[in-house]
Amino acid sequence: MPEGDTVHNLADRLGAALTGRRLTGCDIRVPRYATVDLSGRTVDAVTARGKHLLIRAGDAVLHSHLKMEGEWHLYRPGARWRRPAHTARVVLATEDAQAVGFSLGTVDVLTEREADGALAHLGPDPLGPDWDAGRAAANLGGDPERAVGHALLDQRNLAGVGNVYRNELCFLRGAHPSAPVRDCGDLLAWAEDAARLLRANRGRTIRVTTGVDRNGLRAFVYDRAKRPCLRCGTTIRAGLLGAGDEPERSIFWCPSCQPGP
Repeated sequence: MPEGDTVHNLADRLGAALTGRRLTGCDIRVPRYATVDLSGRTVDAVTARGKHLLIRAGDAVLHSHLKMEGEWHLYRPGARWRRPAHTARVVLATEDAQAVGFSLGTVDVLTEREADGALAHLGPDPLGPDWDAGRAAANLGGDPERAVGHALLDQRNLAGVGNVYRNELCFLRGAHPSAPVRDCGDLLAWAEDAARLLRANRGRTIRVTTGVDRNGLRAFVYDRAKRPCLRCGTTIRAGLLGAGDEPERSIFWCPSCQPGP
């Protein structure tokens, strides 16, 4: 599932293949940008901010967001794609590589100023140079009555936490995802734990939050419904959290380690 570590890792891989290279081909298969051609430009940088990927080439910034189904693949020139061609949204080529974005949830071609504006709503990114745990904690505490599980997913509070880290953080802090923020203790510790988990998975191909890289043991509660809690042995439960403007998302918790509010 794409979360902040996934997108930063992706930026590292794409950056290694594209940065400093001249684009020999550019095909943006989105009607609004169908006539945009970045061919001839040199890729200056590939970076991530939270779950957003930015490819900079001259005065243009190609902005994409994976959402739930998006992927970027790298291929050698002429290699067969691993996903159907009709799902490709962006194709960038250099002499040595081809980067293809499939089923991307968002694609925009922006100026640097427009890109800054598009991402201005994001909170500090634990994997970025702007990380500020104190500001993230203050953002989380901005609505004390809000469920902590919703506050963690709000990218305006801190950028990069998705449903996996949301569930794992709630377990580590001993809080049910539906507990109000006001009852969740030291919010600075929440922010620092979020940074610790995301940083531990920077550069990894398989996400691990427990410190044990073995099947069934890589997460404490996420996707472990009906299995025993790794801490106390109680059966992990699953459900949905969402109400009003908050979208429903899956939650997992240990009823002993994370008693309900």
